[in-house]
Amino acid sequence: MNLEAQLTISPTAMIVPNRRITGISAILLPFRDNREIDWPGFANHVRRTAEAGLTPAVNMDTGFANLISEEERQKVLRATRCALDGGEFVAGAFVADSPGEPFNAEAYFGQVESIQSHGGTPIVFQSYGLTQQSGDDIVRSYETIGEKTDKFIAFELGAMFAPFGAIYDLETYGGLLGVGKCIGAKHSSLNRQLEWERIALRDAARPDFKVFTGNDLAIDMVIYGSDYLLGLSTFAPDLFAKRDAMWLAGDPEFFELNDLIQYLGFLAFRPPVPAYKHSAAQFLKLRGWIGSDRTHANSPERPSSDVAILRDIAARMGVLKER
Repeated sequence: MNLEAQLTISPTAMIVPNRRITGISAILLPFRDNREIDWPGFANHVRRTAEAGLTPAVNMDTGFANLISEEERQKVLRATRCALDGGEFVAGAFVADSPGEPFNAEAYFGQVESIQSHGGTPIVFQSYGLTQQSGDDIVRSYETIGEKTDKFIAFELGAMFAPFGAIYDLETYGGLLGVGKCIGAKHSSLNRQLEWERIALRDAARPDFKVFTGNDLAIDMVIYGSDYLLGLSTFAPDLFAKRDAMWLAGDPEFFELNDLIQYLGFLAFRPPVPAYKHSAAQFLKLRGWIGSDRTHANSPERPSSDVAILRDIAARMGVLKER
């Protein structure tokens, strides 16, 4: 069965006016000038994101989940639980492996159980062992993970973000919709057509399933029925919340604010894409929300000349810190 051939994609017909958007924001893990983690800055950003009305997501790509140690990931979970005082959050379940290694169910069990013990909902990061399987085996692996969780979010991650990532074919994605414990999936292909196909399949097969766009180059995917789990929203959770409220209210100014935020996304998510985390640090420092624009030592950086452009964008948004 060719699911792609059976789907009729008409983007204009898919627009859903006045829908309530579910927003999850991948939290930047900030660093100090000495390259040590800025824990107070992190806790403050988690809190301000939740106060804006978005659900914080920690230990994601934006939080350098594949670069920090397991000890640091556990400290992130503790700091998040403390900052939110029992509030809702999502956390990446990351399993480090190498090409050719088998799917490590026990390692995933340990990750999801740890996240749940801290009060979070796991989002299952891909690994070589997971993505290098056949489609049927990939679905069975998610079913296996589901045996140890109350609920979880799956994750398709394009290889431009991480070498172990993969975008599933539509048949495999259809199988994922049949995993009861999986309440949604983040889709990070940066491809509108692939995401529209997932929305159409979701609408036909399981309407309660959340398609969380990870397309930071097309943040208007929310008007077609996607929700979001974005790294771009960590730059301005307050403005994302404002934009979402505009869509719910039918306010046409949604489009102007969305365009301005998207301008920021085009700058931040240009190649090399992983350097968007440095763009985030530069922008948050301009806003006065963190003290340093340093990032993890093994993460690529942007040129200092970007700061002037980011300052102009922040001024247009009305969020530039007064000096």
